Amino acid sequence: MEVTVLDFLVPVENNKTLFVWNIESFLCEAQIYDQLRCVFSSFGPLYLLKLRPNAAALHPPGCSSPHPPGFSALVKFFSAAQASEAQRRTDGCSLFQNVPLKVRLSSKQTPHFLSVSRRPLSLAHCLELANQCLGFNGWTSDIITLKELTDEEEGDEEDGEGEEGRVRKRRLRFGCLMQLSFPRHTQTTRGAAVVEDSFTCTGPDVLLQKRRKLQKLVRDKALVQAFTTVLLLLLGNGKVMVEVKQTSDQFVPEQIEGVVQVNEFSWGELDPKEEEEGEDEDWDLTVS
Repeated sequence: MEVTVLDFLVPVENNKTLFVWNIESFLCEAQIYDQLRCVFSSFGPLYLLKLRPNAAALHPPGCSSPHPPGFSALVKFFSAAQASEAQRRTDGCSLFQNVPLKVRLSSKQTPHFLSVSRRPLSLAHCLELANQCLGFNGWTSDIITLKELTDEEEGDEEDGEGEEGRVRKRRLRFGCLMQLSFPRHTQTTRGAAVVEDSFTCTGPDVLLQKRRKLQKLVRDKALVQAFTTVLLLLLGNGKVMVEVKQTSDQFVPEQIEGVVQVNEFSWGELDPKEEEEGEDEDWDLTVS
């Protein structure tokens, strides 16, 4: 029986990426995007779909109108086998328009350091992949422990305007241990993370807001870490199995300060745009 293995890491291999040309502009961009997603997601979960208008074509002298506008698309799958099947079954087909699409697999060479050091999916991508393959009630997550590891002042007071204008430098550090469960598959795994931030505290409201943000952030990071240990096995008969990678991360709450150093983040490194990095693919149309 054919088995497709999916993990919760960013796919970087070129054989998982398709380029699509000859997309007509008889619909608006949002409608074309929806049509493409409907077509290609029928072959398997998508990591990325990006649509862009073609560059304005230069028309030859004497021609009063440019070439008809259109679009091209980049589609990235989690599975190379699903990307290959999608290419075979959509290339040269009209599908949702009047002219055939051109669909090719990328043959761009992936740098070696990328192929061996894949980074975890963003939390949004983890949830989307898990829900698509397992259903919204196919998994659960629980907080095992959430600790404030450090709350201390840093340096001396900084003088503002008078006594009321004084501010203090503070450093907050939180650790979290999350459990991720798949009840139908009797599988359980855990993930842990630590986040910290140094900031200027101008009042109790600032401190409270920062605590809330860091608590949410450390929970999200720990859940992402748990997902990285999970493998989804898509069987040819449509069933899905869940396996957990054998790792040494069977944490207990008392161990959190010692074992999560490898998953430590500072606030400066946790830019909200971080999840979008790497998703805006280089449109190097090198195809096979």
